[in-house]
Amino acid sequence: MSASGMGGCTALLIAAGGVKRWMRSAMPMPRMLMTARVVTVKGKEVKLSATEYSLLRLFVRHAGKVLTHRQILREVWGPNHVNHTHYLRVYLAHLREKLEANPARPDLFITEPGVGYRLVEKE
Repeated sequence: MSASGMGGCTALLIAAGGVKRWMRSAMPMPRMLMTARVVTVKGKEVKLSATEYSLLRLFVRHAGKVLTHRQILREVWGPNHVNHTHYLRVYLAHLREKLEANPARPDLFITEPGVGYRLVEKE
């Protein structure tokens, strides 16, 4: 089932090993509930701006795949911003600060030098 078409009982587990689709349970693990626009880390809700949420949602939809800078900028900011890579660096730093265990050594949002970024997907 795709991330964008998930029902109310399915969430995404966002853990140090990557992203994994899972059925909702009592497990106290980081997760993103797509239908409710809620992101939690260690059981606590993480506040994301609309842009941060859009960026995270894009990564989740394409988990495990490398997204180019231009592709991300076009999807999140629109076609007139495909050369504004500084937007992307700033907002990705914000997501790493909020979601990574160690933002300086990211496990989730991996930089693919000269290409873009990838959200690690766990089987």
